[in-house]
Amino acid sequence: MLTLFSPAKVNLFLRVVGRRPDGYHDLSSLFQTISLGDTLSFQLAETDSLTCTDKSLPVDGTNLVMKAVELFRRKTGLRFGVKIHLDKKIPSQAGLGGGSSNAATTLWALNRLLGDCVAVSELQAWSAEIGSDIPFFFSQGTAYCTGRGEVVEDVGMLGAVPLTIVKPPIGLPTPAVYARLRTMAPAVHRTAPREDLELFLRGKPHYFNDLEAPAFAQEPTLAALKEALKRSGYKTVLMTGSGSAFFCIGKGTATHLYQANAVYVNRPTNQWY
Repeated sequence: MLTLFSPAKVNLFLRVVGRRPDGYHDLSSLFQTISLGDTLSFQLAETDSLTCTDKSLPVDGTNLVMKAVELFRRKTGLRFGVKIHLDKKIPSQAGLGGGSSNAATTLWALNRLLGDCVAVSELQAWSAEIGSDIPFFFSQGTAYCTGRGEVVEDVGMLGAVPLTIVKPPIGLPTPAVYARLRTMAPAVHRTAPREDLELFLRGKPHYFNDLEAPAFAQEPTLAALKEALKRSGYKTVLMTGSGSAFFCIGKGTATHLYQANAVYVNRPTNQWY
């Protein structure tokens, strides 16, 4: 049996560069893995099975874990069955990348169980076929992501910055946020996309998320929550991804909501998280 940690991620900044002809959007974002995460256990078996501690999640072929199993089988031509158990800690519809992380972890695990028959770079390239955020998790955990999010550039480590993750009861489906985005005027920035990254690397971070405005238009209680978190004392409060979770830096309070303490983490070379 192989048991692996599957980290959540936050977007330290997220710029929507424009809409693509295929209907997706080009992004410019700094992704960071954090110590909040799920645990997956894998064991080769006669047939496939997936169990999960969160009974609200599907365990059939619609789950990204099982999509990753089918992708690996199709790309390698190998015949195998696998028994998988997912201990779920990352909230769903939060913008924390839980499903994408689970899929990446599954591809890594299958490759390890079957003799490391595929280069990590190949796993990363394959993974974009089933999800735009999945390739990021094959980075070292701090990466500048462009395209749909699948173009990944490692940029070094930012250190163990402490965060508080706050997730309200409501979740936001990503397609709904992007649909709302298309009805709004584009965000205006004074910097070029690459400059956002350079500011972070020079120790002058500018935290922003172009998806906050459409998410807040879709669900106005999120804007009120952000303001309440800022008033409670946090220095930085930012929605991650398409929401509905926020990451908070500094000291504050977030009562009566899901919250978890976390720090930035990174993937060691030739190992998983």
